[in-house]
Amino acid sequence: MPDRRTVALVTLGCARNEVDSEELAGRLEADGWLLVDDAAEADVAVVNTCGFVEAAKKDSVDALLEANDLKGHGRTQAVVAVGCMAERYGKELADALPEADGVLGFDDYSDISDRLQTILSGGHHAPHLPRDRRKLLPLSPVERQAAATEVALPGHGAPEDLPEGVAPASGPRTLRKRLDDSPVASVKLASGCDRRCSFCAIPAFRGSFISRRPSDVLQEAQWLAGEGVREVVLVSENNTSYGKDLGDIRLLETLLTEIAAVDGVERVRVSYLQPAEMRPGLIDAMTGTADVVPYFDLSFQHSAPAVLRRMRRFGSTDQFLELLGTIRGKAPQAGARSNFIVGFPGETEEDFAELERFVTNAGLDAIGVFGYSDEDGTEAATYEDKLPEEVVADRLARLSRLAEEMTAQRAEQRIGTEIEVLVEFVDGDLVEGRAAHQAPETDGATTLLGLDDPEVGQFYRARVVASEGVDLVAEALEQVRVRRAPGAGA
Repeated sequence: MPDRRTVALVTLGCARNEVDSEELAGRLEADGWLLVDDAAEADVAVVNTCGFVEAAKKDSVDALLEANDLKGHGRTQAVVAVGCMAERYGKELADALPEADGVLGFDDYSDISDRLQTILSGGHHAPHLPRDRRKLLPLSPVERQAAATEVALPGHGAPEDLPEGVAPASGPRTLRKRLDDSPVASVKLASGCDRRCSFCAIPAFRGSFISRRPSDVLQEAQWLAGEGVREVVLVSENNTSYGKDLGDIRLLETLLTEIAAVDGVERVRVSYLQPAEMRPGLIDAMTGTADVVPYFDLSFQHSAPAVLRRMRRFGSTDQFLELLGTIRGKAPQAGARSNFIVGFPGETEEDFAELERFVTNAGLDAIGVFGYSDEDGTEAATYEDKLPEEVVADRLARLSRLAEEMTAQRAEQRIGTEIEVLVEFVDGDLVEGRAAHQAPETDGATTLLGLDDPEVGQFYRARVVASEGVDLVAEALEQVRVRRAPGAGA
């Protein structure tokens, strides 16, 4: 067994949590901890929790309990919760889950090493009392950047003096340690959200929207390229708001061009887009910039105007179809995905039929469907006209079946077309990757045929020959985008 203190990071939830875990990994390695993959081989298991919906919270609790089961049977001595669920509930989670030896909020991230050492030594770190993080930054977006240094913003900053040998992901500002060797990595554009959707608790525990500076984002992309990353995925709670607190709401359009020009980065993907904030210039940048894939992760949530108003959102079936039509008029093979909530309080059969009409005609490549459930602290939780559970379950099943049918149909329409596939997995004759319209982990995959010596990180031009659900099968034609030497853009 190694003599150094060891720590394993278990990450649940979205790509933003994955970035946060890599920041924590960078901080811990800089302070002498040895990172291990297996929680059973770690002195401390750190579980980066998700606190978005009930199912995600249950998964987080299960992961904490599973890690706790390791204690007394091997090296593991402590289990610590971090992440959104830990931040959202703090002391309440600690009281309800004594199996967790520590519950750390975002304010603890800068001192993560000391916190873990205290817990490992048998000490106690008092869990925080949750607070509305929207109140930590000025109400006016343009005043937030000056105040940002006083607020914990995971993924935005780190110690000014980095230890020797620790990779600076954003010049002197951010510390990050890659936890895998995937050719794909996410980069945070911003944190928080200013929207007030009635069903969503995220702004309360992630705070108000604040952008990272373009130079930090660009330098992080350059560092990742030097680490072998070929696809950069830009993430935040709302990418369409990027730059509004920096004085230029069109800043993302410029930044996309700069990231796409980084040596080694061959594909740039933008996630988490708000339909009501899509603008012509951004659509043009996403459909017309070389190496930026025409991929639109649009948060529709519903399409019936009455339901959207109760959600504190905007739009309609016809407006959303027009938006998708505009996108496909510029890029006919553009990828599009979305999530929907069914059974929202007050949703009528007519509203649900309107949502079915949208899903039937939208031509989406991937669809997530969720049945409504109350979330602590949200406006929707106070609504009185809740639907019976059996009605929500019925509509969930009906829309899920329709979504499966429509996405399979969309995949079938791609048979005969040519795509570019980034290889991400090779096991003997099995070669899997993703085309431009397929985001990591959420939108299906492409199996490549006809390759003799494939490698993870290679791009191939291929012709689609079959589909299975949202997944594609494609015959490789030729290798493209030949890999540059590691470090070319660092």
